Amino acid sequence: MKYKRLLILLSLVLFPAILFAKASPNDVIARVNGKPIYYAELDQKFKQSKLVLTTHKVTKQRLLNQIINRVLGIDRAYKAKLHKDGLVRQKMEDVLYHAQVSKDLEPELKKITVNDGEVEKYYKKNAEYRTAHILIKVPTVGGDAVFTKAKKQIDKIYSKVRKSPKKFSQLANKFTQGSTAPNGGDIGYQPKVRLDPNYYNAISGKQKGFISKPVKSQFGWHIIKVLGTKGYKNINMDFYKKLLYDQKRDKIIENYYADLRNGATIKIEKKYLK
Repeated sequence: MKYKRLLILLSLVLFPAILFAKASPNDVIARVNGKPIYYAELDQKFKQSKLVLTTHKVTKQRLLNQIINRVLGIDRAYKAKLHKDGLVRQKMEDVLYHAQVSKDLEPELKKITVNDGEVEKYYKKNAEYRTAHILIKVPTVGGDAVFTKAKKQIDKIYSKVRKSPKKFSQLANKFTQGSTAPNGGDIGYQPKVRLDPNYYNAISGKQKGFISKPVKSQFGWHIIKVLGTKGYKNINMDFYKKLLYDQKRDKIIENYYADLRNGATIKIEKKYLK
C-alpha cells in the first residue's frame, strides 16, 4: 500500500515536468507517410506567423496541418512526375538560379554603403527639373510616313512657340497628346532616371524659362520648357540613396556575370542577332 501511494505521489510530481518539457529542434513531432516533420520547422513557422496579421487564430496544430499539407502536396507532385514537366522544370531552375546568385553575392552586397556626400556629388550632375512639354506621339507602326508626319507637325508647333514663347502653356493645352495637356504640359519635378535620356539631355544644365528645339524620345516628339530646378536640400534623400545603392549593386552583378562568362566556353551565332 505504501509503494502504491509513493508511485501516485511521484506521478503527480513528474507529470507537469513531462507535459511541459521543452522540445528539441530535432524532435520528430509527426510523420507523414513515413517522412518525419521536426519541431524546428514548426517552431520557425510559429515565430514567423506572429509577424503576419491574420483573421485566423494561430495555433501550433493549425500550422502543423499546413506543414503536413505541404508534404502531401509535394509527394503528390512527384508521383505525378511534375518535376519532369518542362514549365515546372523551368520555374525550378529559376529558383536555383536566383538562389545561387544570392548565395554568391550576398556577402559583397552587404558591404554596400551610400553616404550623403555621394548623393550630393551625384545630384550636382543629375539634378531634378520641373518641365512642361508639348508632345506629338509617334506610333510604333506606320513606318517612315508616320514619323515624317509627326516631325512636320512638331516643327509647325515649334514655329508658333518661337513666335509666342509666353503662350507655351496655351499651346501645350491645345496641341500636346497626353494626360498633361490640361496642365499646360507640366509633368512636375522628375529625377533623371524617370525621363527618357534624350529628354533629360535636352534640359540638363538649362535655366528656368529655357525652351528646347524638337526632341525625339521613345514616346514621340517633344518641345520642352524648363519650369524650375530642385535644390539639393529639397530632394528625397532616401530615394537617392536607394538609387545609388541599386547602381552599386548592379555593377557588382555585372562584374559577377562577366567573370562567369570569361570562365565559360561560349559560342554565339551572330548571324541570328542581325
